[in-house]
Amino acid sequence: MKISGRNKLQGVVKEVVMGTVMAKIVVDYKGEEIVAAITVDSIEDLGLKVGDEVTALIKSTEVMIIK
Repeated sequence: MKISGRNKLQGVVKEVVMGTVMAKIVVDYKGEEIVAAITVDSIEDLGLKVGDEVTALIKSTEVMIIK
């Protein structure tokens, strides 16, 4: 599969918090946490569970930096 996004971060699913429609996925990326909100349907389609190796794809048109 080819994809235009270039910000691909490989990590491991650390936590899955299911809601009614949406869920929170916490991915451990080199000791840091990446949190994604995705649909419960997507979790079921992907079969996501704690310990799975995944790739977080970050597609953004705006990134803010604060110092």
